Amino acid sequence: MRFFNLFVVALSLFFSLSAQADTVWLKNGDRLTGTILVLDGGQLLLKTDYAGTVNLDIKKIATLESEQHLLVKLDNFTTQTSKALRPAPDGSVRLQNGGPEQTIALADIQQLMVPRPIIEDLRWKGNISFSADYKRRENNSDDYGLDVSTELRHGLWRHSVDTEYDYETKNSAKKTERFEASYALDRFITERWFWKNKAKYTHDHLEELRRQYVYGTGPGFQFWDNELGGLAVSALLNHNKFKFDTGEQQSFNASTVSWNYNRYLSGKSFELYTKGEFGAPFIGDIDYVFDGEAGMRYKLNSWAAVTLRAEWDKVSSKYGDLNDRRYVIGVGVGW
Repeated sequence: MRFFNLFVVALSLFFSLSAQADTVWLKNGDRLTGTILVLDGGQLLLKTDYAGTVNLDIKKIATLESEQHLLVKLDNFTTQTSKALRPAPDGSVRLQNGGPEQTIALADIQQLMVPRPIIEDLRWKGNISFSADYKRRENNSDDYGLDVSTELRHGLWRHSVDTEYDYETKNSAKKTERFEASYALDRFITERWFWKNKAKYTHDHLEELRRQYVYGTGPGFQFWDNELGGLAVSALLNHNKFKFDTGEQQSFNASTVSWNYNRYLSGKSFELYTKGEFGAPFIGDIDYVFDGEAGMRYKLNSWAAVTLRAEWDKVSSKYGDLNDRRYVIGVGVGW
């Protein structure tokens, strides 16, 4: 009897969880269950327990069903919040939002995503990318690069860690060796405004500017942060300490603008991104400081991606300059 009761409870739990799953009916008669992540660019991303994340063409979908609260964007000026999506005739879906039920053509939905709350228990994401280039010609060269970027969000706090190492030789002679690491801590004050504290260390073994120590603090604004990407801009007051190959040292303060932008396209198959900072020192000996990168990632599967990016580090000063540009193709993993 006790076993029977446990069986009934387990069976009820199973069906209750199954009932909460999102369902996608395809035009060929197949039915898929899982969790709708996002719809963008005519591609629907469905997370399943049996096949990982599945990318579906909206033209192949007959209708949908979901108990999630979803943001439904119909055009640049019309966005609704659905309390549920119900099946409808082929090529459409019924939207329930507390008012009169609406039937909407799937082709008219530009974007569909889960709203992201400002306060989250825990969210961790990141990327690791490795690149290598070997040339065996008249001039032999080896070029290696490792880039790690990760972000941890819990409650009103956001931690960001970025590290990068580049090493290049030409005919067995060292041409590039550079290491950079940074840590940023953001504390959200409102849904959009936050306060940023950041520390960064850079060591270049060959350039005139050998070491950089940067500590900054200041306000920032999160324009958006959702399943399709995000944009954040900060205005920091930085304290910088530079060490040059001549032995000269220079400490100064600077006002700095930093940015971090990414955008997913085609059901998260492509990602465009850019991040960096531009600083204006309060002294005449150093003109400006720029550190930025831009690139794109193409997902090979749910965790692997090919990365193409351009990096530029530029410092102009009377003690010596730094002008380092790199164009990198690499493979990596993301989570």
